[in-house]
Order: sequence, then C-alpha cells, then structure tokens
Amino acid sequence: MGGMITALKLQKKNSRRINVYLDDEFGFGVARVVAAGLKLGQQLDDDAISELKRKDAEEEAYQRALRLIARRPHAERELRRKLQRKQLDQSVLDPVIERLKDHDWLDDAAFAAAWVENRRVFRPRSARALRSELRGKGISREIIEEALADYDDASAAYDAGQKAARRWSQAERDVFFKKVGSYLARRGFAYATIAPVVERLWLETSGDDEESEDDQ
Repeated sequence: MGGMITALKLQKKNSRRINVYLDDEFGFGVARVVAAGLKLGQQLDDDAISELKRKDAEEEAYQRALRLIARRPHAERELRRKLQRKQLDQSVLDPVIERLKDHDWLDDAAFAAAWVENRRVFRPRSARALRSELRGKGISREIIEEALADYDDASAAYDAGQKAARRWSQAERDVFFKKVGSYLARRGFAYATIAPVVERLWLETSGDDEESEDDQ
C-alpha cells in the first residue's frame, strides 16, 4: 500500500541502506543508491514501491556479482548460474549482466584468453583439455577457438612434462617414459604429442645423447 514519505533513515547495522517511512510508519528498506532520488513529502503508489524494490534487488545482485568477480574472473554463464541460486527473477538478473558488460566486468573473450594464458604459464595442459574446461564455464565454441588459435600443444606438453621429468630423473628409461608419458596423458595430450616430448625430456634429463649422435 502506498503513502507519503515522512522519513528516510540510515539503517543502524548497514549504513549503505536506507529505511523508507511512509505516513510515519516503516515501509521498506533499499540501497542508498536506489534511494538517492527519494524526497520527504514524495507520494509513492504501489507501482512505484514495486519498482524501487526491483531496483534494490538488482543493486544487491550487482554488488554480489562484483564480489564474486573480485575473487576471480567469471564467464557470463558461470556467473549467471551462481546468481540464479539466489532465486533471482530474470527481470533482475538480465539488467545486472548487461550492467557488468557495460563496465567491462564481464567479457567472455577476455576471460577465455586469460584462462588459457594462466593454464599455459602455471598448469600446462592440452588444447583439448582447455576446450573442455572452457565449455564447462559456458564459453561459446567460437570464443574458445579464438582463445586457442595460437596454442602450441607440443610446447605446452614440454612445459608440463618438466616437473614430472625432474621427479623421475633417476628412473630407468622405461620407467621414465611410462611415468612422464602417463603424467602428460592425464593432462589431455595425445600420444603423437607425448612421444617426442618425453624423448626430448629423457635426453635432457639423462644426458644420454648417444642415440641422437648415432642417427647423424
């Protein structure tokens, strides 16, 4: 039920929210940014109150989204799923997503590129594995392929294999090949990529270059 605004008070436990009093009685609470246009003596009908509450829900969802993004970047579909767990109406969720895009907080292409680069540097794995990870985040096929356009599986396999090679550096050749090869296979690399990389790592680790000299 509508009424005239007779007081606008900061909430005691949350100074970012305003309590709106209608006809000297508490009506509802909204974020300060939502209450910015309200004035004492202003008349609010039911539709106006409903719109204020919708905007408040939108602002709350937007701030929640920013907190999630501050922890780590998110893909659009991934973020939508998390926000939908709060039972948000589409009339609230859609404007939040568009607002995030407008402020460059949400960009699937940038997210995919950063994901691939992070994996390449810190946890190398195959392009196939990265495709699967990005699909799981809700990234479109076109954006995934763009992010992986210059990805080199052989280079990534070599970078990934160095850790395993150090671990098994004292092993016999057969054990080294089996262990390092299995390590790379678990990261999605194909045998055609693994075989030459493991051979290279073996030669570098063992110092055994007799075979390569005999081949010359």
